Amino acid sequence: MIKRYKKTVKKVRKLSLKKKTLLYLVLPIVLIAIILVAFYYFVLKDLPSPTKLSNTTASYSSQIYDRNGKLLYTLYGNRNQTFVPLSKIPKYMQDATIAIEDRSFYQHGAIDFRGMARAAYSILVHKQIQGGSTLTQQLVKNSLLSPEQTIQRKLKEVILAFATEVMYSKNQILEMYLNQVPYGGTSYGVEAAAQTYFGKDIGKLSLAQMAFLAALPEAPSELSPYGSHPELGVARQHEVLQNMYDQGYISKNQLNQALNEKITFQKITNPIKAPHFVFYIRDLLIKKYGEQAVEEGGFKIITSLDLNIQDSAEKAVADEVASVAQYHVTNGAALVTDPATGEILAMVGSKNFYDTNSGNVNDTVALIQPGSSIKPLNYALGLLNGYGASTPFIDEAICFPDPPNKPYCPHNYDMRYHGVVQMRYALANSYNIPAVEMLDINGLGPFINLATKMGITTFTNPSDYGLSLTLGGGDVRMIDMATAFGVFANQGYRIDLHPILKITDRKGNVIEQYVPPASPIFGTKVLPSSVTFIISNILADNQARVAEFGPNSALHIQGQYVSVKTGTTNDYRDNWTIGYTPNYLVAAWVGNNDHSPMNGVVTGITGAAPIWHDIMAQLLKGKQQEIPQKPPDVFGEYVCSTTGQIASKSGSSCPTRFEYLIDGKNPKSPTITTAKVWVDKTTNAEAPAGDTNNVEQRDETVMIDSLGHKYCISCAVLTPTPTP
Repeated sequence: MIKRYKKTVKKVRKLSLKKKTLLYLVLPIVLIAIILVAFYYFVLKDLPSPTKLSNTTASYSSQIYDRNGKLLYTLYGNRNQTFVPLSKIPKYMQDATIAIEDRSFYQHGAIDFRGMARAAYSILVHKQIQGGSTLTQQLVKNSLLSPEQTIQRKLKEVILAFATEVMYSKNQILEMYLNQVPYGGTSYGVEAAAQTYFGKDIGKLSLAQMAFLAALPEAPSELSPYGSHPELGVARQHEVLQNMYDQGYISKNQLNQALNEKITFQKITNPIKAPHFVFYIRDLLIKKYGEQAVEEGGFKIITSLDLNIQDSAEKAVADEVASVAQYHVTNGAALVTDPATGEILAMVGSKNFYDTNSGNVNDTVALIQPGSSIKPLNYALGLLNGYGASTPFIDEAICFPDPPNKPYCPHNYDMRYHGVVQMRYALANSYNIPAVEMLDINGLGPFINLATKMGITTFTNPSDYGLSLTLGGGDVRMIDMATAFGVFANQGYRIDLHPILKITDRKGNVIEQYVPPASPIFGTKVLPSSVTFIISNILADNQARVAEFGPNSALHIQGQYVSVKTGTTNDYRDNWTIGYTPNYLVAAWVGNNDHSPMNGVVTGITGAAPIWHDIMAQLLKGKQQEIPQKPPDVFGEYVCSTTGQIASKSGSSCPTRFEYLIDGKNPKSPTITTAKVWVDKTTNAEAPAGDTNNVEQRDETVMIDSLGHKYCISCAVLTPTPTP
């Protein structure tokens, strides 16, 4: 019985072993079959043939319109491509392309594993983007495949690259590359590019010009001499030339001559309106959809721009820059938005897009110091912290410790002191010393945090700045300043810029659309309405700024309620004016793109202010005055003209004036006390420190502010004295 049982177990074990063996053999085959089917379905199926490399694919132009359907520009309307055999393409053009794109082109196969390793090392170690694709891969990608960034597309690219290397020689591949790769706009291939940028045949270009063309395929729009950052193309061209020298294609003398050659480009032949705005839109689209989709996708882009407002703004900038040219002002810019929706109505990046002196640089997106135009953000933080429009500041000579650096000793624009100055008048007249005191109270960190929330993207680590930040000591972009000032116009809501209203593809399908709600105000709440109301009220108070700007300055628009702030940097390099109503925001700037200082145009109401006034006055012409509605937590009260205390609570009679205050936040008041003060016996004014001639000590009324600074408010007030 036991023997029979053992025999049965052995049979079962043998049978199980056979089944297991069969399973181990069949399973891998099944898995391989599944992988092969999936690979075919997702990669090999519909794989284009490398034989199509000699054919051009259809492309469709994209058109950019203003909000009223007026055509601004046609992006890459028709594919401009002329075939040139490799024998007719200069050797330096071939060498330049190989030097910058694929230095081992003739040594490796379809894939350059060393190049991929170099690219990975550059990205991981040096944090510098470097491509690892071969010329063959780039040719396949541009001519046969769609632009999406997926693993599936990359696999197709690799397979087609190997097939292409089998079917064609290296010279044939290089010839196809130089004839088919996009060089920007409608230009495909080196011959079309040579004609587009230089108006010459490829065989007549200089080494420097050929090096520039070789630089373009990496990012034709970004590196274009007609784009917003033409300096990037020049930097890439220098890299091409350096690579050619390093790899032995040119001599040191040729390198130096090419680097020193000044390249001039022929004007764009495709008519363009609002060019700075058009290229700003193009850059936004490329970042979102990719260059090929924008160039060939047949998009119809309806923007927020109003061409009538644009034309008026362009004229205002050009006329004013011309009128102050004798003061070494060579450029200007302006931006018009609807703050309630974030729509850009006009964008003027320079006085003339076609000016050879950096005219195509878009100064509405460039980094520029804002001067005093940044001050309202600082005072808004002060209101949040419990200070009020009646809070007094002591405007006198003062230095702030800044270890290990020398103490920071700011001075006012007019080089004078003004004694006790309340916030309303300090901001309206743009006095510097009170603004620095306000920032010292607020703190750099909280100020940068608020500025960032309001839309300033360029303020980063507080340790990188000092108290001069409130006077414009940090770079900003005009488009960011428009967003930040829009918070004041929108009762505390931040609404980012939305320059594109609608995009459809060539079949009319809507790709994206922006329809801002009519009401209520939307966006992110950044500031209480009470704070923005008071800041806007101060900036619209023409009487409050009379001391510095007079009653009839360019900041005043008759019959309109407009909040406006000027800004001039201490070194007189940049001059700003930014102002707004609930429906319009206008920012203007004048200066020089080489950052050289202006000569003479140094007041807050010249330069940028006339540009701002002309544009804003035209926008408001015939329109009813709009006064922002007072929030329920803002109340009016009479305050002491000197101490800023609420008159009914001051405990003594005092000259008064009317002021807006925030309910529940009685403005922080200074300490008023009686103290011994050395006084000049003749003038009855407080004697300067250390002065012992003709002085006596008296009991006087003294104000001590939040920083501990003391000021005799009962002493006689002398005519403001110049700062040393």
